[in-house]
Amino acid sequence: MKLAVFAQLLMTLALVLATAVAADPDLLQDLCVAHLSSGVKVNGFTCKDSSKVNASDFFSDIAAKPKPTNNTFGSAVTGVNVQVIPGLNTLGVSMSRIDYAPSGLNPPHTHPRATEIVFVLKGQLDVGFITTANKLISKTIKNGEIFVFPKGLVHFQKNNGKVPASVIAAFNSQFPGTQSVATTLFAASPPVPDHVLTQTFQVGTKMVDKIKSRLKPNK
Repeated sequence: MKLAVFAQLLMTLALVLATAVAADPDLLQDLCVAHLSSGVKVNGFTCKDSSKVNASDFFSDIAAKPKPTNNTFGSAVTGVNVQVIPGLNTLGVSMSRIDYAPSGLNPPHTHPRATEIVFVLKGQLDVGFITTANKLISKTIKNGEIFVFPKGLVHFQKNNGKVPASVIAAFNSQFPGTQSVATTLFAASPPVPDHVLTQTFQVGTKMVDKIKSRLKPNK
């Protein structure tokens, strides 16, 4: 009995510790404005000399206006992370503005380092994520409503209306990273071997080549 109780305590402690390190690490000082041009490589960015810190290190108006959405997917993401606002370094948060043309899609993707929460500014969207058990959790959301995408899970947003839509997305990481499922597999450099893709998706080489040509990054 005592052994079972001890094992339970160990499991609980492991869960608590896992939760504690689930996001970016805590601050060790008041601020650490990212020195983006530094050649020193750390898990994050080195700190700018505090005597040279000013308000511009904590400000950006990049998300004030929508980006053009005249692309393949009809959506545009304006990321506001540590590379845009250096003052976010070590603070463990960032955000994005996402704009959608009518029927626009933010295609299936994942953020390996962050949970995402979206707030609808305007329009109506079909959103969802897929669990590791391949269960789709989805909902239609509209102006003023909120939806959460758990860390690391594949998710998407689709404008189901005939007018433009937009959301504000927040992340519990200064640099959450984005990995789009389609472009990761079909537009990698060097490319993923055709035989891997044909066997994975059960299609022929011609179909793989066709998808690759459509997802080829613009130069």
